[in-house]
Parts: sequence; structure tokens; C-alpha cells
Amino acid sequence: MATTVNKPVPGAGPAAAHRPVDYVWAIARISIGWIFLWAFLDKTFGWGFATPADKAWIAGGSPTTGFLKGSGENALGGFFSSLAGQAWVDWLFMLGLLGIGTALVLGIGTRIAAATGTIMLVLMWAAELPLANNPFMDDHIIYAIVLIGLALANAGTTLGLGNLPVVKQTAWLK
Repeated sequence: MATTVNKPVPGAGPAAAHRPVDYVWAIARISIGWIFLWAFLDKTFGWGFATPADKAWIAGGSPTTGFLKGSGENALGGFFSSLAGQAWVDWLFMLGLLGIGTALVLGIGTRIAAATGTIMLVLMWAAELPLANNPFMDDHIIYAIVLIGLALANAGTTLGLGNLPVVKQTAWLK
């Protein structure tokens, strides 16, 4: 049985090397990046989707209080509740949302964004234990698995800036 391999056509430019699956990974990268960026924007400005205007970060609200205070009765709730509303936790969380989201949307620093995003998502998953609808699996774990796939697939090079010479030559920008 013959196997076909997609090889780049000499002189045909970088897009010729992309397979259909590369575009699927790129769309997943941009989509998850937008989820992180949107969370940052809504929590910062209180656009009324998940965060009302009076609880916006720029209005003095804490972007971590609602989620972490709600974890109080969960398995690790005491630990996570103690972090709620602390300025350093708010800043770390918001910078994480902004950095991870921007990196994923642009396709630069995809590996770092995937690693830090996975850590953030696993911590959010742990704050909800035990889960209400499933003994183990929820959207945080699914997103973390996809982030790991993005890093392994080198997803920043398709529909992103991962093909820029500076990115190709700088390991931590990949």
C-alpha cells in the first residue's frame, strides 16, 4: 500500500507546506487564544457578559474573587478561597489571560502560552473539585489537552507569525 506525504513544492512559498490539519490546529489556536483574550477584556472593562460593569477590574473589582470564593466548599476550596481578591493573584491572573491570549492569537510564543495556559487551566479545574457533572473531565481539561496539542503541532506557523525569521531563530518565541 502506497503512502502519500505532503511535501513542500520547491519555490512555492511557505503556504505550500501547510496540510489541512495545520489549518485545523491554527483555527483551534486562534479560537482558544480568543477565549483567553475575551476573558481578559470582559473582566477588565466589565462589558456585561461574564462581568458586570460595576465589578470590572478598572472599576476596582477583583477578577479572581467570584470564581475563587465560590470554590470554598470544594476539596481544595480553603486554599483557593484564601487567594481570592489578593492583588498579586489578580495581576498574575490578568497578565496570564492577556499574555496567553495574545500569544495564541498571534502565533508567537505558542509553546510558552500552551504551557502556562495548561497550568492555569489545571489550577482552575482543581479549584472546582469535585466536579458537579462529571467525576473527572470538564472543559478546563479539554482546553489543556488542546493547548498541549497546539504546542506539539507547532501551530503558530500556520495563520500566525510563527514563520517570521526572528521567531524561527529564537527558541522561546516558537
